[in-house]
Amino acid sequence: MGKTITLRLSDEVYQAFVEAARAENRPLSNLIETAALAKIREQQFVDDAEMAEILANEKLIKRIRKGSRDAKARKGQFVE
Repeated sequence: MGKTITLRLSDEVYQAFVEAARAENRPLSNLIETAALAKIREQQFVDDAEMAEILANEKLIKRIRKGSRDAKARKGQFVE
């Protein structure tokens, strides 16, 4: 079952959300939910440019591979 939350917005932000929802012909709650999820997903995953930068860094890739091997072998300590 869905959850209900209370969200305090300034009048300007509220109007911006209402106008965007009307422009897309959908409920305000759906617009806010979709935008929030998109932002979360954007922050959880790297984009193509970031991934290319990571893959181009040989030193970083070696450290990641070593860390992965160490984790599989249960070497080291977990930090909380």
